[in-house]
Amino acid sequence: MSDALVEVNNLSVGFTGRGGSTLPILRNIDLTLGAGETVGLVGESGCGKSTVVLAMMGYLKPGLRVLEGESLFRRRNVFDMDDRALEAIRGGDLALIPQNAGQSLTPTSRIGRQIDESVRLHTSLSTEQRRERVIELLLQVRLPEPEELMGRYPHELSGGQQQRAAIAMALAGEPEVLLLDEPTTGLDVTTQAHVLELLRDLAAQTGTAMVYVSHDLGAIARVSDRIAVMYAGELVLEGPAHQVLKQPAHPYARGLLLSIPKLKEAVVPASMPGRPPQPGGVVRGCAFVDRCPMSEQRCHDEAPRLKPTATGEVVRCHFHEGVERLPPPDPPGREDNQGYVLTDSILHLDDVSISYAKPGVMDQILGRQPDVTPTVDNIVLDIARGETVGLVGESGSGKSTILSAVAGLWPPRRGTMMFDGDKSLGTPVDRRDQDLRRRVQLVFQNPDASLNPRHTVAELLAQPLRLYFGLRDAELRDRSIALLERVRLGAHYLNRLPSQLSGGEKQRVAVARAFAAEPELVLCDEVTSALDVSVQAVILDLLMGLQADRGTTYIFVSHDLAVVRAIAGRVAVLYQGRLCEIGPSDKVYALPSHPYTEVLLGAVLEPDPDTAPTLVAEDVVELSPPARGCPFQRRCPHRVGEICDTDTPPWQETGGGHAIRCHISLADLECLQKGADPTGGRDP
Repeated sequence: MSDALVEVNNLSVGFTGRGGSTLPILRNIDLTLGAGETVGLVGESGCGKSTVVLAMMGYLKPGLRVLEGESLFRRRNVFDMDDRALEAIRGGDLALIPQNAGQSLTPTSRIGRQIDESVRLHTSLSTEQRRERVIELLLQVRLPEPEELMGRYPHELSGGQQQRAAIAMALAGEPEVLLLDEPTTGLDVTTQAHVLELLRDLAAQTGTAMVYVSHDLGAIARVSDRIAVMYAGELVLEGPAHQVLKQPAHPYARGLLLSIPKLKEAVVPASMPGRPPQPGGVVRGCAFVDRCPMSEQRCHDEAPRLKPTATGEVVRCHFHEGVERLPPPDPPGREDNQGYVLTDSILHLDDVSISYAKPGVMDQILGRQPDVTPTVDNIVLDIARGETVGLVGESGSGKSTILSAVAGLWPPRRGTMMFDGDKSLGTPVDRRDQDLRRRVQLVFQNPDASLNPRHTVAELLAQPLRLYFGLRDAELRDRSIALLERVRLGAHYLNRLPSQLSGGEKQRVAVARAFAAEPELVLCDEVTSALDVSVQAVILDLLMGLQADRGTTYIFVSHDLAVVRAIAGRVAVLYQGRLCEIGPSDKVYALPSHPYTEVLLGAVLEPDPDTAPTLVAEDVVELSPPARGCPFQRRCPHRVGEICDTDTPPWQETGGGHAIRCHISLADLECLQKGADPTGGRDP
């Protein structure tokens, strides 16, 4: 490609293993990127996607080295550039949005100052112009009240807000090439849809080229012109996005697509068997041979080469012509996850209110709470033993706040939280007895916040096994290996540090550690957001298997509504810390539904380039709920009138445990969802 901005030619990257052997993690990568083009890079966690993106910037993680090949930016090999030359293009011409915003935001510096630094380094704007540019960038990524947010520190933002700030920082230098490593992983569906629209507009209007790494094939479908599929450090398929997603020519790409949960199906999808080989594990033959449903002896003996297809792709497979003739996979198990009968409550929340406002001096003297609108308010919820309840809503809606309170990490302002009938969860976690701590476990959204970077995987898993069960020596090691096997890792991970794991691998270790305690209630805070779709299917199947075998109960927080549909028997929809709909999943996902639920469902991205999200609410993000009336009043596309501003909406029962909190009647809601006018043309 003569006008290519980035050219990766025959690039191999590896490290020196024990005994002095060279172990490649990237093998013979060829990839080009033209002006205004977006290439989606997909594949399972650990396949080398992030390593490719970092190599485009001339950066390799410690211990890695280039074995052969080159990475060119405007025909200059970045690995031949000195530090000054690299500094001149990084952050300006070449900008990176990392997977974990916490790694790109300085915890001791305010958000506005950090973005201003990027603007100052890569533009010639004056101080006042830089401030205006920072505000413009924050508004571009849908961060509300930018003047206030500029004065906040990273820890004062939600995970999704941190990620949007990182995107704003990367856009500050108006880059020619934008490298995005899971940029929307921590974003809710509506924000993700708007950010993807922003990126599409950026490419169209400025000619910015992008490499978009993601596990989310829906996001990939929305932004990509071409898609490159990686497996075990190799490119196995590359071609036009429409062709790769509609009729992939490689069995691995087909397996990824089949692993994606469907919004309209209450089933956990079938996952691919086995797991990728570890670095250096491929001696000869095809790397995918042990997992391939169409392998033959030739696949074991001869490594396939990339070759063109009649449909415009290049594919690394001996028998790619037969992929479209493969039969569908066996039907996934555990389809009946929708039954709900509250016979034995394990968790009861009654009028729970939570606030992050800190009491002032007079508040402390008088022993009163600050007079502010609480972050979470009036939560009433009963969860049955052995059921899964999904909490859904946009970033900042209070989902993680509720989990933090149940886990004892933040005190409720008002209300009661009872576990197993008579055990109060209103006390901080450090004041709970050891048995209660074991029985209630929390899996954090960001594994970097919960995994000690100085401990190996073996040490991380050993802590709960020693504390709760007194395991030692061989028994401890065997149980640790069994936990890793459950999450599709193996014994060779025991001696690794978190820094030596990919984002998805770290999340699997966090899940394994939580289940090491054999808990009865697991609080899952975006536990699959960093996982590729095949491992996600395995984790979902694992969660449901443990539930079937041990009666484990889950509160499952996720931005991915299709994942919630697959695993949760009931769904509670939150907006601004207020419940607006609750009920069995099949009813919540069907008609009629709350206007906010309609917004969420309309923003879901499907892995289909022909399907675009439908956004029906105003593109506004609010920092706090209104003092009175309906919490969704400012954005609702179906406002009734002044009553929405003044009166708290009533709960309306539809039957079967399903209820909606809205001023609009259920009959009118159903008309609206079907596209009809409930007023018949008259004023409501």
